[in-house]
Amino acid sequence: MAGSCARTEILLGQQGLARLAESHVVIVGLGGVGGACAESLCRAGVGTLTLIDFDIIEKTDLNRQVIALNSTLGLKKVDALAARLHDINSDTVLIKRDEFIDLEKAEAIAIENEFDFVADCIDAIAYKTVLIDSCTKAEKAIISSMGAGGRLDPTQVQISRMDKTQNCALAREMRKQLRNIRASMKFPVVHSTELPIKALPHKAVAVTDTAPAGRPRAVNGAISYMPNIFGLMMAGHIIQTLLKSK
Repeated sequence: MAGSCARTEILLGQQGLARLAESHVVIVGLGGVGGACAESLCRAGVGTLTLIDFDIIEKTDLNRQVIALNSTLGLKKVDALAARLHDINSDTVLIKRDEFIDLEKAEAIAIENEFDFVADCIDAIAYKTVLIDSCTKAEKAIISSMGAGGRLDPTQVQISRMDKTQNCALAREMRKQLRNIRASMKFPVVHSTELPIKALPHKAVAVTDTAPAGRPRAVNGAISYMPNIFGLMMAGHIIQTLLKSK
């Protein structure tokens, strides 16, 4: 990827490129946020990416997810994203994990892999809570995405500490769960301060062959750019942090 890194090298220098090339980032959840985050990390030259998701690409993903094309409908998200990233940068080492992140797997991620950063892009609050708590206790760097749905204003997206967010119901519920287990809230999150547009009424989450039914939840509207902005901001934070380390 030497030629394609020329513009990146102007900003980072050879030492910065080398630092990214030796880095390993785990992306958990490959939807709108996770897909954009992973692609940006790949284009920047991060050496190893572990991609984790159990889901398939559906028509409802077409309005916002980088991997969602008419030609990829029905494919596993982890397979479609890995193929896309390999086409972008064949030097990137891609580790695919086609699995549903339950409580046990969320706990295991923090201790079973040698990695430099985790990008938490999953939706389920219980599993986000365990993943965050496990990583912070293991002193593994993590950044988490809060709610990108129901928002339209890109100027209100920001990165702050978990305990400093505003107008985000997901972050509010996450803080409650983290307090219940006395977990740290001193980690970065991407969130929007925009008041959300009302979601559709709650409905049950369907059972699949790989994932159990979840509790009923509201279906948020989503615009093309917002999840991608969240993912790009996550990638930017990760890259800047990696460059400052070591």
